[in-house]
Amino acid sequence: MKINLSGHHVDVTDSIREHINEKFSKIASHFPSLIALDIILSKEHHKLQAEISTIYEGARLSVKGENEVLYPAIANAAKKLDAALKHRKGQIKANLHEKPVSTTPEIAHEKVQEMDLR
Repeated sequence: MKINLSGHHVDVTDSIREHINEKFSKIASHFPSLIALDIILSKEHHKLQAEISTIYEGARLSVKGENEVLYPAIANAAKKLDAALKHRKGQIKANLHEKPVSTTPEIAHEKVQEMDLR
């Protein structure tokens, strides 16, 4: 899985890259068809944010985690992304199942007409 990492008012160091690769290795193993993640680390109003967007099985997923410290913000976003991917995977599996066929109930007057009332 390819990780595109960029920072907005945040210096992206090697330790941050290593931490992100470690965090998202579990997600990469659970979702092998996931090709790439776009991660933007930013600082706004004294809060650090980690925004992650990706495309999984035809749907665009985007999550955002924020905290006053960078590493918990990344962990928060990773947790949200994992939940969103699991939800999408469940939707795909649900669409594979056969839908129940609705049967129309017999109307009472049709039953009476069929009966031999002699």
